Amino acid sequence: MKELIVFNSNNKKVIALVEDEELVEKYEEDEENKSIEGNIYVGKVQNVLTGLQSAFVNIGEKKAAFIHAKDILPKIDITKQEYQEEKPINELIKPGDPIIVEVKREAIDKKGPRLSTHISLSSRFIVFMPNATFITVSQKIEDEKEKERLKNIAKKYLPEGTGAIIRTVAESHSEEEIKEDILKSIENWKNIKEINIDKIPQKIYDKGGIIKKTVIDLVDSNLDKIVLQNEKDMKLIRNILEEIGTNIEIEINDSILEKYSLEKQLRALKTNKIWLKSGAFITIDKTEALVAIDVNSGKFIGKKDVEETVTAVNLEAAKEISKQIRLRDISGIIIIDFIDMYEEKNKKAVINEIIKNSKKDRSKIQIEEFTKLNLMELTRKHINSKKDE
Repeated sequence: MKELIVFNSNNKKVIALVEDEELVEKYEEDEENKSIEGNIYVGKVQNVLTGLQSAFVNIGEKKAAFIHAKDILPKIDITKQEYQEEKPINELIKPGDPIIVEVKREAIDKKGPRLSTHISLSSRFIVFMPNATFITVSQKIEDEKEKERLKNIAKKYLPEGTGAIIRTVAESHSEEEIKEDILKSIENWKNIKEINIDKIPQKIYDKGGIIKKTVIDLVDSNLDKIVLQNEKDMKLIRNILEEIGTNIEIEINDSILEKYSLEKQLRALKTNKIWLKSGAFITIDKTEALVAIDVNSGKFIGKKDVEETVTAVNLEAAKEISKQIRLRDISGIIIIDFIDMYEEKNKKAVINEIIKNSKKDRSKIQIEEFTKLNLMELTRKHINSKKDE
């Protein structure tokens, strides 16, 4: 049973994905400080920093936002991350210029939001890109015939001069369903462009925050039910489901924490030390540059030789680490310090365990081999940035 639980806690909206009563994903959004990632603004260029090929843009939020020249130039192919030949930024924009931008990354500490003119509107089956000219398919769809089918559908209904990323959930869905989704995205962009700009800066599109993004991402992943605390949230969820043209069971329960025994699982996220069933444990430490995860044998001694004992601990840790990365929405560079193993077959087994368990994660994860120092490096994109740190 897969259920999406939405409830209020300390002036925050908590969104929890529960699978067979186990918490597997959790996000938070401050009611007074909602996520602005994905929102679209008409901003005003403030300062152009020629030497850094970047500029500060006033979008009307608390902090001035930041844009780089490469995020202004047309993107040629998102799969290859190619751009047109870079030009000096002062030839692209000047102080005082209005500019339509999307927030690609939230403000972090003292850094303002990161912007781009590469607008993208996420819907149920596609990410519509009105300023792109290419169509690409999610890498998680492996069937080449299905990829070609989906591309042909998109080409058939997308206006000339626009592009799209076809999402994983589009796989096996009918042409009619995908067509409707594309046409809704086109209409959405048309409505955004027609907004009367009476002042600059101004927000012209609100993505809807974490709740909307999570619902859209999960409705086609065998979600059985959405459980809410109140009628207000039910109205919001119904509007989202209606917008994307789907339906799912909704239940109101004002005793969500008790029913799903979430309090203990949520408390566990406050600690950086996680014990394993064997008596070993892992620690998770976040720094500004990366996240370091350490594996410790703890109370686990084992009865066989050292290499077999260490491998058993590392395999158990690999499974839990994959779970915690997803649950805590850990992103960026992740360095894992497993207990040293010397046989290549054992290292390969641990890598395979990480790969196998990472398939449950909705985010893109890149896994590297062990380094000469016996460290494993991963990179992961966050699902939602408004998470409990």
